[in-house]
Amino acid sequence: MKRIGLMKNTVQEYAWGSHTAIAELLGNGSPSKTPQAELWMGAHPKAPSMVKCDGNWISLLKLIEQNPGHLLGKKVAVKFNNRLPYLFKVLAAAKPLSIQAHPSVDQAKQGFEWENRQGIPLDAYNRNYKDDNHKPECICAMTRFRALNGFRKISSIFGLMEKICPKGLKKQLGALRGQQSPMALKNFFQSLMTMNHKQKTQIISHAVSNAKKFTDDDPAYRWMIDLHKQYPADVGVFSPILLNLICLEPGQAMFLPAGELHAYLDGVGIELMANSDNVLRGGLTPKHIDVPELLNVLNFEERKVNILKTEQINECERLYESHAEEFVLSIIHVREGITYNSSAHRSIEILLCTDGKATITDLEKNDTIVIEKGKSIIIPAVVKTYRIQGNAAFYKAAVPL
Repeated sequence: MKRIGLMKNTVQEYAWGSHTAIAELLGNGSPSKTPQAELWMGAHPKAPSMVKCDGNWISLLKLIEQNPGHLLGKKVAVKFNNRLPYLFKVLAAAKPLSIQAHPSVDQAKQGFEWENRQGIPLDAYNRNYKDDNHKPECICAMTRFRALNGFRKISSIFGLMEKICPKGLKKQLGALRGQQSPMALKNFFQSLMTMNHKQKTQIISHAVSNAKKFTDDDPAYRWMIDLHKQYPADVGVFSPILLNLICLEPGQAMFLPAGELHAYLDGVGIELMANSDNVLRGGLTPKHIDVPELLNVLNFEERKVNILKTEQINECERLYESHAEEFVLSIIHVREGITYNSSAHRSIEILLCTDGKATITDLEKNDTIVIEKGKSIIIPAVVKTYRIQGNAAFYKAAVPL
């Protein structure tokens, strides 16, 4: 494949998804009959995008296998073993996602190989590793987007917890008092995760009752109460107390490296990540939670969450700083009299149009595609340069070179 191609992508239907956000973006009937959580754009084996090629719809995974050099570019093909290194998504959360973390490359390889040797099916309930890759990710808000990301300072956790669990967790809080080491935080977190059901239920009930007295003191208590309504016996209701509570305004983005405990609470965002589906869960879910493996993966360092800086590349494109070698995200705006001309030094790119209508032209072949809101295209590395004209907004996924 040597031309720009229109894409057809899979919508993932998970219980926490929105009935309106993705349906309205794609121009489909809204509200949708089922909750639509994620739109996947990429070549993950679970749900590869289809690309229109010579009048036929062909799997992007198959196209890359047939000619990785043309699609990915020679350098990217060699570096990432002939695989598209990123997965591009629209994420629409009407309800909180599970508390989760993602493994490092080494942890993913070891975990995937070990579970394969044990004969655990890929779709088994107790399967942790779906592939052998890590999953650093970037989330960029399309609407106001609330999330939890990384552990708070231990002093903050202690202060918030002491108000609501002075008796139920007296011993655990006593061990945490005045501590600053990651090991102290790990021990405290492990004690929460391994409580027996009766103890857990009693402590959660008492803590939520106390939290109602302090809702004006900190939004973490309000979120704890809201989460308890949905997951009344789940230790994940403590997550707003343990983790940094973040609110991204539209256009703001943050990065999540391996090992950071996090959850998306609500909102619509563009998510760009390494091409993996590996998730270790820690609460707010009926799905499998492997506490020992989660503890092995997690980073217990206190973390301050930074909003990603952006760089204006030209009058059309704004690039988010990338902390990953697999992907980089940017936003492109074109309007009358302001056109976008791509760099000649580029990798495989996926563009999603989120507003308006534009034409995209391969300047060497003079091929033109018209694209409008909700449509996406793949631009192979072999396409030398292209131009975007019209009045439209795009999110672009690429591999940094």
